[in-house]
Amino acid sequence: MISRTLTTAPFARWIPRALATASASAPRPTYRPPTATTTTISRHVPCCRAIHSAPANAAPDARVPVTDPRTSRALRYPHFRHLSPTPISRFITQYSSQFEAKGRDPSVDVALAGRVVARRDASSKLVFLTIQGEIDQAVQIMASKANIADESDWERLKHDVQVGDIAYFRGFPGKTGTGELSLFARAVDHLTPSLHEIPFKHRIKDQEKRTRNRVLDLLVNVDLRRRLRTRTLVIQHVRDFLASRDFLEVDTPVLSTQAGGANARPFTTTAYAYGLDMALRVAPELWLKKLVVAGFDRVFELGKQFRNEGFDATHNPEFVTCEFYMAYANLDDLMRMTEQMLSEIAVKVHGEEGARRVVVKVDDVTTHEVNFTAPYKVIDVVPFLEARLGPLPRLDSPTLEADLEAYCVKHHVPLPAHPRTAPRLLDAVISHVIEPECVQPTFVRGHPRIMSPLAKSMQENPLLAARIELFIAGKELVNAYEELNDPAEQRDRFVQQQRDKDSGDVEAQPLDDEFCRALEYGLPPTAGWGLGIDRLCMMLTGVHHIREVMPFPTVRPLTTAPKKDQDGGAGAAAE
Repeated sequence: MISRTLTTAPFARWIPRALATASASAPRPTYRPPTATTTTISRHVPCCRAIHSAPANAAPDARVPVTDPRTSRALRYPHFRHLSPTPISRFITQYSSQFEAKGRDPSVDVALAGRVVARRDASSKLVFLTIQGEIDQAVQIMASKANIADESDWERLKHDVQVGDIAYFRGFPGKTGTGELSLFARAVDHLTPSLHEIPFKHRIKDQEKRTRNRVLDLLVNVDLRRRLRTRTLVIQHVRDFLASRDFLEVDTPVLSTQAGGANARPFTTTAYAYGLDMALRVAPELWLKKLVVAGFDRVFELGKQFRNEGFDATHNPEFVTCEFYMAYANLDDLMRMTEQMLSEIAVKVHGEEGARRVVVKVDDVTTHEVNFTAPYKVIDVVPFLEARLGPLPRLDSPTLEADLEAYCVKHHVPLPAHPRTAPRLLDAVISHVIEPECVQPTFVRGHPRIMSPLAKSMQENPLLAARIELFIAGKELVNAYEELNDPAEQRDRFVQQQRDKDSGDVEAQPLDDEFCRALEYGLPPTAGWGLGIDRLCMMLTGVHHIREVMPFPTVRPLTTAPKKDQDGGAGAAAE
């Protein structure tokens, strides 16, 4: 038998109706902090919700109220032993047009269940409730004492079922005198109480409170719930799009001895059973290309990636991507598939006309109206930069880093943080000059090869990579390229990346001998593609912060002080 320790002083005020002589209409007491005197109550005794296991000497927590304003109500968590409820959406679809005002059909037996979001006691014998089931679907319950045969059901409804609780109702469909579709209740069961007030009528405005109490935010924030449904729709369509083109969905390791496939700082840990240092993946790319080597010509993976970097409006340490790899394909195939997929998704979310006028939010004040339908604009990196700023330094020069730094200073390009490697300096130039031009969907093509250690070189210019990035409203959404399949050249590229890492670039990729050995078996000409699912959902739902499309974004605990990162700066606070 498990027991709870409770304070005797407040306990006498909270004994449930089944054990106390106090009537259900007793006045609501105010909370008093518990004293040191305690008593032990068996868990077999139905406890009222006000006394949920607070230690005898604990001070009340202002954020999580210990008391419950609804006195003399027993906590009830019964097993579900009823007729399976009809989904509220189906109930609305089936009966909304079947009745006129005051029409009803007592011969039909229907069960509904959901969370009570509103309650109005019209009289001592008539109660109106609104229950919510599936996202954004709600229906009225009209409960009259005359219709409820079991007196205990009526008492339970009158005194126990309150706003925030989850309840079950069985009755018949019809419409009230005002024409509102309702279930006229014959039976009631109180399934689960809410121990906290839920402000259904008032959205939480404080951003920190929203992020830290995500469950409450989801309960009261209709827009957030709709965005998560849109997220599910987007993910489903990406899967369907690729499956219809004979791609095989696969799972690759999330935890391995080294993280490669992208220039990013990984999260590291230790497998104590083997004494191994391990890392969470930053991208599934190398695993997926090994599968192509092994004979799987079209593969994709949709899943979580982890990058130990900063928090901002478009970055969360864990996020969702989709990557696919297709043998016997090139950049033109990737561009065409990207246009098809994103156009179809935008139509799914916004309709044919809406897909041409999607409002993409850049920040709190800036929005752009974006046309997601094909064709998309193309910008070639080097010609565009040279047309704006003049000739770039020679990309094969031994002094490229110094030359690029001088180029940035000359043209007032903000310099990146140290170490200022050639890839980071080139990325700074592209971010400053090209990305702001990409309001409408724009493919940025032909990056300097040194920026893309896993990409094949362009046939017409070996110093450029056969690579594209898709930008919308100035934000990167897709990264894709023809895959480097020469094992000797790939090893050389990894060696250069290791030099960058040794010079302090924690995001440079490590040398992966196992991947290079896999390439030695022969990777067919392959095109690879990656999409940021979270960013796409942001764009399609008109929000500018990544947390607004995640069920549970990363948030720093209140008790944790910021730690210094390896570069000496304090980690950014979660937003």
